[in-house]
Amino acid sequence: MSGLHHVEIWIADLASARREWRWLLERLGFVQIAEWERGFSWEADGTYLTLTTSPNLAPGGHDRRRPGVNHLAFDGGSPAQVDAIMADAAAHGWAPLYADRYPHAGGEGHYAGWLENADGFKVEVVAD
Repeated sequence: MSGLHHVEIWIADLASARREWRWLLERLGFVQIAEWERGFSWEADGTYLTLTTSPNLAPGGHDRRRPGVNHLAFDGGSPAQVDAIMADAAAHGWAPLYADRYPHAGGEGHYAGWLENADGFKVEVVAD
């Protein structure tokens, strides 16, 4: 009974979240399993991710540096697949982080790219 069942993320702007997250999740092999007026869910390998508009928006919006979740890390496939995601990300609302140290910002033995969307959510895409 180990493993992650699901993650739910509160978002401020559903339209931008649909554009940004849909692209990323599809590239990572997730399949959309539900969509409703205020959110959507995507699943891969038995774990799902739900993004739902928050009923309680705080002034200043999301800040990953505050207490809470800093980022989500996803399996990105081969180094070439991670490179392709990183190359396409900016056209889909995701800005690269630590570009000067890509792909080893996490250390020499760790091949990954980091991205941040317009709402300040950070993801890490990790190569096999």
